[in-house]
Amino acid sequence: RPPRRAAGPDAASGCLGGERSRQAMAARGLRRLHTDCVERPLSRMLRDLGGLVGAHPWPFLLVPLALTGGLGAGFKYLPRNDLGDLEGMYTPIGGPAKAERRFVLAHFPTDDAARFSPQRLSTEGSFASFIAVADGDSLLTREAFAELLALDAAFRRIAIGGVSFDRLCARRGNATCSSPNPLLSAVQGDPGRIEALLPTLTFPIAEGGVFLGPFLGGEKLLPGVGPARHLRAAKAMRLIYFLQNDVFSRREASKIWLKAFLKRIPGVLDSLNFKFIRVFYISSVSKKEELEKLTGKVIPLATIAYFLTIVFTIVSCARMDCVRTKIWVSFFGVMSAGLSVVSSFGLLLFCGMPFVITAANSPFLILGVGVDDMFILVSCWQKTQVKKSVKDRMADTYADAAVSVTITTLTDVLAFYIGIESSFMSIRSFCLYTGTAFLFCYVYNLTFLGAIIALNGRREESNRHWLTFQKVMDKPQDLKSPMYNRCCIGGFIDESTGAEIEHPMNGFFKNYYGPFLMHTWTKLFVTVLYLAYLVSSSYGCGQLKEGINVRNLAVDRSYVIPYYDLEEKYFSEYGPRVMVIVRESIPYWNSSVRADLENCMQSMENLSYVDKDLSESWLRTYETVAKGISSNLNDRSSFIGNLSALFRVHPESKWDVNVSAMEIPVSRFFVQTISITNVEKKKELLNQFRQLAEDCKLPLMVYHPAFIYFDQYNVIIQNTIHSVLSAAGAMLITSLLLIPNPLCSLWVTFAITSVIVGVSGFMAFWNVSLDSISMISLVICIGFSVDFSAHISYAFIASEEPRVNDKAVESLYRLGYPVLQGAVSTIAGILVLSMSSTYIFRTFFKIMFLVIVLGLVHGLVFIPVFLTFFFGDIIP
Repeated sequence: RPPRRAAGPDAASGCLGGERSRQAMAARGLRRLHTDCVERPLSRMLRDLGGLVGAHPWPFLLVPLALTGGLGAGFKYLPRNDLGDLEGMYTPIGGPAKAERRFVLAHFPTDDAARFSPQRLSTEGSFASFIAVADGDSLLTREAFAELLALDAAFRRIAIGGVSFDRLCARRGNATCSSPNPLLSAVQGDPGRIEALLPTLTFPIAEGGVFLGPFLGGEKLLPGVGPARHLRAAKAMRLIYFLQNDVFSRREASKIWLKAFLKRIPGVLDSLNFKFIRVFYISSVSKKEELEKLTGKVIPLATIAYFLTIVFTIVSCARMDCVRTKIWVSFFGVMSAGLSVVSSFGLLLFCGMPFVITAANSPFLILGVGVDDMFILVSCWQKTQVKKSVKDRMADTYADAAVSVTITTLTDVLAFYIGIESSFMSIRSFCLYTGTAFLFCYVYNLTFLGAIIALNGRREESNRHWLTFQKVMDKPQDLKSPMYNRCCIGGFIDESTGAEIEHPMNGFFKNYYGPFLMHTWTKLFVTVLYLAYLVSSSYGCGQLKEGINVRNLAVDRSYVIPYYDLEEKYFSEYGPRVMVIVRESIPYWNSSVRADLENCMQSMENLSYVDKDLSESWLRTYETVAKGISSNLNDRSSFIGNLSALFRVHPESKWDVNVSAMEIPVSRFFVQTISITNVEKKKELLNQFRQLAEDCKLPLMVYHPAFIYFDQYNVIIQNTIHSVLSAAGAMLITSLLLIPNPLCSLWVTFAITSVIVGVSGFMAFWNVSLDSISMISLVICIGFSVDFSAHISYAFIASEEPRVNDKAVESLYRLGYPVLQGAVSTIAGILVLSMSSTYIFRTFFKIMFLVIVLGLVHGLVFIPVFLTFFFGDIIP
């Protein structure tokens, strides 16, 4: 976690000595810029808390442990609160398509036992689906169809608990099961018939008006014109077996059968030993099952992350001094972060808050944050006077560090709690769980970790060895070996300052890195580098894609991924078959009303994403039927009375016309979309359809189950901008109130904007789309940007050095190493996510890595240089 609280006095000056820096700025006439009416009393309050923790550490250590033990019991409710529903997580809450679906369900109920029709489903239904791909040029051969028929027979023989597919299949009336593929039915069990049918086979409309678009892919057509051309070959075929889904009992039975089918089908396919086709499968429960697998991937990753972080923190905090080393503090600092995760998650699970898989990223983030706070507290502890009592040293430590920790925690919590307003449950859950964990992490760091530091301070005060806890000498012994003097002699201090000996990395920033950065040619290079960064990031923002790909929600090497890839490759030409619904009663027997309805239909059919030859209109069919029976459609009684003639000619029309007495309360038509191959086209199609429906003189509505997911494209950018602006505004107000210099607040605003632009731009270069997962990153950017910028800029302004270059060097000297520690510790905490087998965790790693690296570059490179440009030298 970036420069997360470099340890500053008065809200982030980096253990500079709050009162001293405040007096120095007052002497230079900068007192009038202070806005410390909140920060100063907060500092005094936290000083008192530090003294209390130093004087009585045991209660502050034991109470968090007991609280964690109690709240941790809430994890037993995790299965109940786990929202493993793709639609619930990644589609907008209250999206328009959900209201449209409720309307369709209410007015066009689909009774699977009597009126099943795939194109008329208001949901995706319950199904098992196969995609077969030919090893040769075409599936339309005797050999390939023999294997397809064998696959069909093997599927129908599968019995789960004595129940076969034929018992649960969706039917029309008492007829046989709905056909999985028209061509499979056409050969009537004889694979040789396909070669006989091929010369007369047309695509996409076959003989009898059968639409083959959803069933054949990779087709090769003979030259010709017209809506249907003769079919020469097809590379892929899709078989869809629908199960009953109309009432709860049958829907649950279908789910159970499909879950068992997924376990059984790999063995069935292996036994068939296909030679001419390759078969891939999926079911309607696959998405949910794949999401449920992700939760199990978190525990091993979290274990590795905590181990790596413990190793890093111990190495980072270890000293050659066997007394002053902070090994135990570093270990319990990681433990404090773990306690905060257990407590916060347990509390929210007790309260029944939905848990979404995106919230599983929170422990990795909290791990980095908690360790960063520990680095700051340790840094400020080391700058206190060793000769003072533990109580006084803790008071000084909290006065310097705790305010800084409070500011950045508050900004982070605000950023995440503002994210709860999002339209996506995946973002709401992540922000709620993470924001609450931040609060617990803050409290536990000031209590539990503070108590550990105080107890460790007592050990140091009595000059005891970190491992054996035995008293040791504080001066080298000439009669002992060098190894003994190195391992068993400790407790050294800097006699000139009365504090612990300074870490070598502080000297590196002061003597090497800082002067190098302040060199004129280096500043010029940094300026050019920033301009290149800004240009490339801005370009990347324009290339950013929207929306989440369903295949990315599965575990790598999952059986669903090749299915989705083949579906996109071979079956993306024909998109959703959209319902156009007349949602109120209108006088269809009025010729002008029929003309208006026809105009509305034609306006939709003229869209570039619609094939008008594939539309289906009961009214057009009725007009043709009426001419044949000389029926007067302009007469209400005749129009309603002769609908039975339409239903005899086209039986499925009765599922599209609701007749009540002498009224038609609702009816629907269908238009076929084509070439919906990317997010932009899906978004444009949805908006064009809805706009045309709104512009029509008649009360129209459009719907397809896919629109539930298409709705995310209309709100993702709007939600992102709203969240970013709201959080950025909250950050600015908070920084103005708590950071005692408004100039720092301006640099905070600059850093937020710059880092957000950078992360958004480089997301596009790293093939990360803007979706409900990556949108979280921009919320994170805001909180972390405050951390990166506030400490460096305030330390620069508070510095007593007369020249700007010296001010920049001093700010890097004070903060460079804690900032670097915080960044590296966070990367260590999330590094394991890069090795994850799931898109969600890998995406979170990419985003966090960008946030940390770009924030670190801003904090240690850009901001120190730019500050020297905007502030002239001040001579006392």
